[in-house]
Amino acid sequence: MTRQFELIEKVKAYNPGSDEGLLSAAYVFGMRSHAGQFRKSGEEYWVHPVAVADILTGLRLDDATIVTALLHDTVEDTGATLIELRELFGDEVAELVDGVTKLTKLQLSSTETEQAENLRKLFFAMSRDVRVLLVKLADRLHNMRTIGAMRPHKQEQKARETMEIYAPLAGRMGMQKMREELEDLSFTVLDPESREDIIARREELRARTGDVIEAITGDIKDLLAAEGIDARVYGREKRPFSIWRKMQQKGEPFSRLSDIYGFRIITRSDMDCYRALGAVHRKWRAVPTRFKDYISQPKDNGYRSIHTTVSGRDARRVEVQIRTEEMHEVAETGIAAHWAYKNGAPTENRFVADPFRWLRDLSESFETAENPDEFLEHVKLEMFQDQVFCFTPKGKVIKLPRGATPIDFAYAIHTRIGDSCVGAKIDNVRKPLWTVLQNGQTVEVIRAEAQRPQPVWEQMTVTGRARAAIRRALRSERRAKHVRMGEAILRQLFERLGRDWSSRTLDFAAQKFGCADAEDLQARIGAAELSAVQVAAALWPDVETDEMQSPAPEGDGIKGLDAARHAHEGHCCLPVPGDRIIGIAEPGKGVTVHAIDCPMLAHYEEEPERWIDLRWENDGARPRQTALSLIFAHERGALARVCTVISDEFSDIIGLEFTERRPDFYRARVDVEVRDLKHLNRIVTRLAAEPVVTEVRRILPARESALVAGAQSWSDPSPRGFAQAARAGGGGDEGRGGDIRGDAAPEGGAAKGDPAAGDAPGAGA
Repeated sequence: MTRQFELIEKVKAYNPGSDEGLLSAAYVFGMRSHAGQFRKSGEEYWVHPVAVADILTGLRLDDATIVTALLHDTVEDTGATLIELRELFGDEVAELVDGVTKLTKLQLSSTETEQAENLRKLFFAMSRDVRVLLVKLADRLHNMRTIGAMRPHKQEQKARETMEIYAPLAGRMGMQKMREELEDLSFTVLDPESREDIIARREELRARTGDVIEAITGDIKDLLAAEGIDARVYGREKRPFSIWRKMQQKGEPFSRLSDIYGFRIITRSDMDCYRALGAVHRKWRAVPTRFKDYISQPKDNGYRSIHTTVSGRDARRVEVQIRTEEMHEVAETGIAAHWAYKNGAPTENRFVADPFRWLRDLSESFETAENPDEFLEHVKLEMFQDQVFCFTPKGKVIKLPRGATPIDFAYAIHTRIGDSCVGAKIDNVRKPLWTVLQNGQTVEVIRAEAQRPQPVWEQMTVTGRARAAIRRALRSERRAKHVRMGEAILRQLFERLGRDWSSRTLDFAAQKFGCADAEDLQARIGAAELSAVQVAAALWPDVETDEMQSPAPEGDGIKGLDAARHAHEGHCCLPVPGDRIIGIAEPGKGVTVHAIDCPMLAHYEEEPERWIDLRWENDGARPRQTALSLIFAHERGALARVCTVISDEFSDIIGLEFTERRPDFYRARVDVEVRDLKHLNRIVTRLAAEPVVTEVRRILPARESALVAGAQSWSDPSPRGFAQAARAGGGGDEGRGGDIRGDAAPEGGAAKGDPAAGDAPGAGA
């Protein structure tokens, strides 16, 4: 354990102006407070706070942070109080200790809802003073170094929490050295066999090849000396978890990894960085696609460096990182460099990122997230993903997570631009909105003011900002629709009852049902959370219920709905007119229409009160979406032929996704709009007759095979009984299997087997 005078000497080595009396008083106070307490390992508890302070001296932090480390457990684990700390050590230390104490109480490995709420508290504490996080990270690091004394299940819980929360947080704050150690310590607990295997393979490689690091380091030093470049050079083996992660990402065995070794060149200036890069590339062949210039395009956390991979000595691939001393300090310690001291004064490091900018960006998700899971998703997306750099047509750099699309790009510029995005040009070529962006591309967003975000966009984005904006817009649009529908339902009922429509009446009704205002009342009615009959009964108790009933609304194309509900087709089965359908009442969403054989209906078997027997009316009144699976030849014009056939049948393609690409064929999902089952069957038949098409089938997730007509009968005549029969294979005369293969297909069905029979492939597959 570091003794009192040793700790003070370490602090005064980088901060000669340090308050020795303050440090001594904190050391003595903490030691006395924790007297008689022991850790799980049996050692004195005081060892832990001193170790945390020792870690932070390595980051050259200020006196207040070191004192906080020494006292960070006193309020929680001893009889000390915040009032006492404030009197003895001042307001700054007391506030920091209070912040760390609150973080210690957070259970970040709890259920997702609790975890999200606790993460909110974590980020709030960070936003007040990021030094709270630095102390907490040092606290977690020492606990992970000594985790062996804990029970196995507790070790796994802490290791997983560290891997999922604290290590990514350290990385997001630019503290790469701490992140790597936290990850590797967690890896030791979570997957010790894989770690030991990697270490053994590394030892075998070292025995076979000798000291590669020393040899290559010598080569680089000689090379730089010949160029007259003054620089430090050192190499290292990458940590086991870093190697394991690359094996998982690349899907390659250990023997094929090229970057087990890493070398760093630390120069005196930016110019020397590029001179060193030129010297390395002249000496050894650079590996294409393995070059990144984070000096000209820094990461959000302040990281700057040049990365290149070359084929070095004995044709062995090695990664070389080139940076200045200032860049290196930030790369190792991140935002901690903001508080670092040299010669008694804070370091003026121009590369330290603003630690609060990311927190300000995250604050948007606090306000826009509809539920805790959304916020948790947003935070994890922001913490885990690496970056790509793209340009606007005017040359502005937009930083995005890897895997981002033009929609992410549009929302990164401004929410209004994202909401109105209809297309994009990438490097002056029109590309689909789902295209994954690459480093250095120029992206031009094509807009239309009438455009609104589409539900499918959420699956095409990777940034929390874009997803939050899309969800917010969809919620707003959905609410507006509910308000309009609720108003229409109420007006219709008021007219039938001969009552006056007035804002005063609506406000009174809203108050009775606990709604914020009349608009909120109408939204709840439109969303089927509240019925107009309930409102009328509350306003006029003397009116008979029968008088309030109304016929089903016209124009939705579905029979069986009352006036207070609206319907929408389920995305799980995409029913079209001609399919036997069932409605499930969804609070806040109206009624979801499912095909009789939809597997989702099994989830509602125990809730018969939510089942509604529905029928189509006005078949073909408006187009409905459904999906086809196609396998077609990989040859010129094949896709154009498929699109032409669908267009000739007066159907629109509203989605196209290639699910498999092979040298001789493509497999694709095509979302189309059809009027009814007969219309769909004509499209299927035409496509199956095309020579370029090998297989065509309707995507019905319910079964892998066709429904069998005339299957066993069921005693339950209710909608649930029909659904059970359909899922078991007996669709009956109105089942999905009977209609699409029989009379609904006057052309004789698909030419290459039965494309519409469940998910069974065509004969030519």
